[in-house]
Amino acid sequence: MPNTILDIAVLPKVQSKAVNALVDQFTNLLSEVRLKLQESNTKYKLAADVRRREKIFHPGDLVVVRLRHEHLPPGSYSKLTKKKWGPFPISRKINDNAYVIDLPAEFNTSHTFNVADIYSYTPPDDCNTNLEYVSTDSNQSGDE
Repeated sequence: MPNTILDIAVLPKVQSKAVNALVDQFTNLLSEVRLKLQESNTKYKLAADVRRREKIFHPGDLVVVRLRHEHLPPGSYSKLTKKKWGPFPISRKINDNAYVIDLPAEFNTSHTFNVADIYSYTPPDDCNTNLEYVSTDSNQSGDE
């Protein structure tokens, strides 16, 4: 009898019936473990896919971008600042999960965004879409 299963790899042509039985038992154990792992991974994937939605955009589409406070100009962030900015056009598609957005220069951030931070823009009814860039200056008054 081998001391460990690794000893079998060293001696592949063994005549002992006990060793062959141990090899068969270990092979069956490994196949069962692989099957259980595949089943649990499939279960986890199904649970994750329930909340997942596919978002596909094309170059030229107008989108609203979620910017975290790290990406806004210094001194312009407060808790009450809006989180989504836009609409901005999509410049190009890197893959289904990343897009390059045509942001104004005042946003000191990368122009590449994950699809989780991009939302499709729906203009209000009876309104022309205006592509002027919104200023993020903190000097604007709150009066309208």
